[in-house]
Formats: sequence, structure tokens, C-alpha cells
Amino acid sequence: MALAARRTLRGAGTLCAQGMLQSVLHRSCHHVLRRSLAQALGAATTMAPSVQFSPAPRSLFDEPLAITVHGLCPQQEVTLRLSLQDEGGELFQSCALYQAESSGELELTRSPALPGGSFSGLDPMGLLWSLQPQNPFRRLVKRDVQSPFCLELEVFEGHGPLPSRLLARGAHERSFLREGVRRIPVREGRIRATLFLPPDLGFDYPLQEPSVSEAFSKDGAKGCQLRVKGPGIGLLGISKGGDLCISMASFLKGITATVTINGSVANVGAVLRYKDITIPPLGVNPKRIKFDKSGIADIVDVLNNPLEGPDRQSFIPLEKAEGHFLFIVGKDDHNWKSEFLATEASNRLQAHGKEKPEIVCYPGAGHYIEPPFSPMCSASMHLLVGSPVIWGGEPKAHSVAQVDAWQQIQAFFHKHLNGKQGVTTKLGDPRL
Repeated sequence: MALAARRTLRGAGTLCAQGMLQSVLHRSCHHVLRRSLAQALGAATTMAPSVQFSPAPRSLFDEPLAITVHGLCPQQEVTLRLSLQDEGGELFQSCALYQAESSGELELTRSPALPGGSFSGLDPMGLLWSLQPQNPFRRLVKRDVQSPFCLELEVFEGHGPLPSRLLARGAHERSFLREGVRRIPVREGRIRATLFLPPDLGFDYPLQEPSVSEAFSKDGAKGCQLRVKGPGIGLLGISKGGDLCISMASFLKGITATVTINGSVANVGAVLRYKDITIPPLGVNPKRIKFDKSGIADIVDVLNNPLEGPDRQSFIPLEKAEGHFLFIVGKDDHNWKSEFLATEASNRLQAHGKEKPEIVCYPGAGHYIEPPFSPMCSASMHLLVGSPVIWGGEPKAHSVAQVDAWQQIQAFFHKHLNGKQGVTTKLGDPRL
């Protein structure tokens, strides 16, 4: 009995010990599983894809923007889509196909866009300059420079149709006024203008706000300019604004530097009157309009030759100008023959013993050469024609032209307004 009891107790003790061991092992495994799961969830949380902009959260409109996506799987295929809505509610979008690096990071300064999106190749700013309107014949124009454009970047899984599974989203602002710049509306008689006064950068004269009458009197304009930059005035015009700038430089005093972007040296569109001078508009022949397969008008041959017949009266007498000229030319401009017009302006200046102007031509660039990284407008409504017209240009070449032209323009103004020879400007440079 005693032996049996001891055996029973020993057996019971063995069973009890085994049960306790199993219970401990169960709890230990459960703890390990919970810890592993927590670690996995923590890793998933820390490795969730995210978008980083530099500089953040805002940059100037002409400043390069670095975009990086963190937390992707090694070599993961993703699609990036950039969206921008203008003040009128028009949506512009672009997309690009990418593959993450082995580290799971995607940095657009190192990773090329793959074929199949809005652009391909290594171009960190490609998503901006390849933006296109969702509705045809719309041009991206900033109406109110006091507010920024808001960019939204979405990262989607894979290279299939969008939208697929959204992995990450980021936002960034592109501003048009540097901090401290003052914007002053000008309303005097028929004048409608805006005066932008930069913050004090150490000018020779104290920065003062001129009265409207002072700013637009002959002596007051000069005085206003003296307070800001120097003794001369610079003009910049694009398209029709180009021939207006040439006219101002030809008839007004104090204009020392004039830049035209795909402008005309002949008066276009309407009669120009200054004192007792009248310049008729260059003649046009609507029969020379061509149409592409989509029915979009090509008006490059519509204008008459300003060197022939009565149209010679429309040629602006730019030989009367006292300042310097820079002509920015898109060689694929389909609004008019910008290269021909710039060349004839140069010929006329030199024939009258004037300085040969600077002419910078860009192959593959169209009519609207705008600030860096602006999307190219290939076609939009033309108010005078009353229908959509082709503006010309190849997107990548046009983008390259815009970056270089912006630097050429700033260097030109620094040289002739500030007297600084050989100034090299960087994108986003606040000095001008």
C-alpha cells in the first residue's frame, strides 16, 4: 500500500510536472508569437511608404524640387501621379512609371522614369513640366501670384491602369512671391498695372513707395527706378507683349534693356499710336491658315512679310532705341516666324550703326517659352483667330529651353541694369 501510494504520488508528480512544463511552453510560445507579431506590425508601421519634398513644404516656382519616396519594397514597381488645379478649377495631371532601388527608396534625382508615362528618362522635374490639362486647349496660367499652386503627389502600386492601390500621398506648394515682396495695385486714368517692390537688399537709395502720378510721369518713372535698382529700366514681353516692349524702347527714354520672347519686330493686331506717330498693324492673309488632322489651326504663315510693300510701314523703328536687346526664340514657334523677325531686327539695328542684339534660339521650343518647369502648351484658344491654334514645341526640348532662357534673361538684366558682367544666376535666385 505504501509503495503503491508512493508510486501513485510519484506518477502524479510526474504528470503534474509535465503539465506545468506544457503550460509554461504554451505561454512562452504565445509570448514569442505576440512579440514577433508586434515587431512585424511595428516594422510595417515604420516602413509604410511616404513622400518627401525638398525644400519642404514650399518652394519658389523657378526652384528645383527634389522628390523622394521612402519605405517601398526593393525593386517595387510604382506609378507616381502629380495633380494641380488652377484658379479656374481646371485640373492638370502627369504620371510616371518607376522602380524602387534595392534599398526600397525612390529618389527622382537618381531613378529614371520608365517608358509608358507622361515622360521617360532621368528628369527630376519631369512630373511638373509634363503636366497636361484634363480638358483640351487649356493653358496653365497663374492669375494671382499672391497665392501658391498646390501640388498633390500620389504613389500607386504597380504599372497598371490608375487608380490602383494607393501607397502614399504628399502635398507641396509652389509660390510666386518671395517673402517680403510687396504688391501694389496701380490705377491711374486708363493705366492698369501692378507694382512689385522687393525687400530692401541694400540698394544705394532708400526703398520708398512712389505716388501713382510720380511713378508714371517721365521723371517720376526714372526716380522710381532709381530707388529700386539703378538708372535704367528693363522691359520683358512675350508674344504680342514683345512688340509692345520694342515700341516702348523705341519711343520712350530711359529704357536700357529689353527682352522679347518670341515677339514681333512689326506691330501686330491693332494700330499703334504715340503722339503724332501712327504705326499700322502688319497685314494678314487668313487663306494661309492650315489645319492638322484634328482640325487645329496652324497660323505660322498668316502674317505678311514686314519687308515688302505697304507692310513695311508696320516695322517698328527700333533703331531709335537707346538700350540693348535680347531676343529669345523658339525655333518651332507656330504663332509666327520668330527667328525671321529677330534676324530682321538685328539687320535693321546694324544697318543703322547700332549694337548687334543678342539672339538665343532654341531648337524644339514652341511659342510660349515660360519660367522653368512650366508645362508646355502645345495648342489653345487664340482670341483673335477665334479657334484653337498650334503653338509648336516638343515637350522635353521646350522644358530645357525654358530653364536656360530664364537664366539668360536674368544675366542680361544683371548686366545692363546692375552693371554686373558675367553674372551667373541659379534657379530660385532672389537677386533680380
